[in-house]
Amino acid sequence: MPENNTFTSLARELRIRNYSQSTIDSYVHYNEELLRFCQKDPREVTTEDIKNYLDYLGQKVSSSTVSVAYNALHFYYGEIWKRNFFLNIHQPKKNKYLPVVLSKEEVNKMIEVTTNPKHNCIISLLYGTGVRVSELTHIKMLDLDLDRKMLRVFQGKGKKDRIVMLPEKLLLILKKQTELKRKDDFLFTNGRGGRLTEATIQKIVAHAAERAGIRKNVSPHTLRHSFATHLLENGTDIRYIQELLGHAKLQTTQIYTHVANSNLKNIKSPLDN
Repeated sequence: MPENNTFTSLARELRIRNYSQSTIDSYVHYNEELLRFCQKDPREVTTEDIKNYLDYLGQKVSSSTVSVAYNALHFYYGEIWKRNFFLNIHQPKKNKYLPVVLSKEEVNKMIEVTTNPKHNCIISLLYGTGVRVSELTHIKMLDLDLDRKMLRVFQGKGKKDRIVMLPEKLLLILKKQTELKRKDDFLFTNGRGGRLTEATIQKIVAHAAERAGIRKNVSPHTLRHSFATHLLENGTDIRYIQELLGHAKLQTTQIYTHVANSNLKNIKSPLDN
């Protein structure tokens, strides 16, 4: 039987199953929140308590966040406590949003107005490789293969390695970095030598978009969306794009077919007739 009012067993079980630390933190957080919400011991929690908590969350946060909370509670009470709450509680339906995509001109403008070499390289690498911001912050010098023009994404989302291409335009600046840093050093570091944080990179991207006069809501992930969409528009097979993005399911990658203009550009609006 798991420990009363603690989540030691939950964290341990998640580690054994090789879940990421961010997922462990998230699962523990939502289970703690449930107990604060219903003011009960885990042994006393009922189906109605969980339904009320998920309903409460749904009025404050997005459906995807509620879904994470659902999974967290399902794992703890289903896997650890072996209770059958969730026979009567359905997974929340997620809202479906199309990704925000920049035009090639907008991306070029962001790069042009970013005069800081490190910031310029960050934006260029995010767009030129399609890596996630969390993956970018963990790139080490030993992950760069400049001769083969490849980048190894080490243990990306889902704890999977993958290989992506390195843009020709970045080879020179990356070569200079290999001459200045040791192979175990992070590619992007702060003033104290530690790796650059995701929050810092988000600010760099947002400021670049603002200086470029872009009115869309731009984040590092917007550059990833733009990378995938532009590859699709250029005729790249969607299965190659799936591999480059590190998507486990092709269905995840297929969302870009809804925002690519490959087909729309051949359709003429009746207004233009």
